[in-house]
Amino acid sequence: MTKTYSIKASDIERKWHTVDASDEILGRLATRIATLLMGKHKPMFCRNLDVGDFVVVINADKVRFTGDKAKQKMYYRHSGYPGGLKSTSLEKMMQTHPTRVIERAVKGMLPRNKLSAGMMKRLKIYVGDSHPHQGQVGSKVVNA
Repeated sequence: MTKTYSIKASDIERKWHTVDASDEILGRLATRIATLLMGKHKPMFCRNLDVGDFVVVINADKVRFTGDKAKQKMYYRHSGYPGGLKSTSLEKMMQTHPTRVIERAVKGMLPRNKLSAGMMKRLKIYVGDSHPHQGQVGSKVVNA
């Protein structure tokens, strides 16, 4: 009788992936990034351990949207005070903070548990082509 192999924290190997977001649709890009962060692409995937990889996203300002989402989609936040509901359109968010759009889309696709904070720390998003992680990543770019 064989026993089921249980992965240990010392067995986890993390790789670095570069994802080019130019001309990619936001939702499809976010699902690909979330899969890499969770480690679901690995044969040793385990739900109760954080086995995911590092992901560097470049060209965050060139991501695409389908339909009229740029004008219609709204992001909401609340200050906690009465009447403190603030809203920002996707179009305005892309002009001011384009990295937050991808960050929020990916965060919504990660599990809602204690492991998600560590997964989000391994996500690095940059507006242009250059990033400070060249030594870790190398030159390979994964198309989402």
